[in-house]
Amino acid sequence: MTLTGREVTDHLARHGLRPSRALGQHFVVDPNTVRRIARLARVGPGDRVVEIGAGLGSLTLALRETGAEVVAVEIDRHLLPALREVVEPVGATVVHADALTLDWDTLLGPSAEGPEATEPGWSLVANLPYNVATPLVADLLDHVPAISRMLVLVQREVGERLAAQVGDAAYGAVSVKVAYWATARLAGSVPATVFLPEPAVASVLVSLERRVTPAVDPSVVSPEALFALVRAGFAQRRKMLRRALAGAVDAEDFADAGVRPEARAEELDVIAWGRLAASTGRRRDRS
Repeated sequence: MTLTGREVTDHLARHGLRPSRALGQHFVVDPNTVRRIARLARVGPGDRVVEIGAGLGSLTLALRETGAEVVAVEIDRHLLPALREVVEPVGATVVHADALTLDWDTLLGPSAEGPEATEPGWSLVANLPYNVATPLVADLLDHVPAISRMLVLVQREVGERLAAQVGDAAYGAVSVKVAYWATARLAGSVPATVFLPEPAVASVLVSLERRVTPAVDPSVVSPEALFALVRAGFAQRRKMLRRALAGAVDAEDFADAGVRPEARAEELDVIAWGRLAASTGRRRDRS
């Protein structure tokens, strides 16, 4: 039921279309690959899946094969007729929207957060455009709790940053944000030969599972305060934190948090960043 490379090429030609470089479009044209992604997503009958950047619907078809309910979001208005022709007959819903500005609560419905949540959340399964993958994943983690799981196909460097842990070369501010909201791991690589057109970079699958509660208690330190401190630290990642955070964090804060002032940003995991942000907040409250 999925599209072969020849079928994708013919479909594009019949509709007078070509992949948009401006939108970072690289269509997956290998049936085995999209079925593998659907399998790794661990979705099936009764599950609700949202797909971003559905393109011509190859992955959409593979997801529908599992029996999952699928909402396919596509920004490119030129692709919409071709996409609808492919996926609406098998029961997928197509939404024309920019995922970065979409009203997700209206589309997916608000979701209860925390251990009291009873309704299963949505899964995001997507071949994300390379140019928006990082801000999009970060935005969904921050603002769309209805999405409880993600399996995203992204550029390898992006995937490594999303899944990085302390000590990894790719570890950075976005790694801390991901760790705050979710657990993440690399789920596999995808060769360039399965895309049309073939990208000049390697691609990986990243699996993210939203935590029941954030890694740092938001009643102790707000995510806004935490991430502001993290961004400041990584903005000068070569410097010791006492220099990178000068004016925001003092010696008392470091001591209270149990963080060495000589440490650098990449040496702190999300828990340590949380302690440091909380210590800074307590001092300011006393002032």
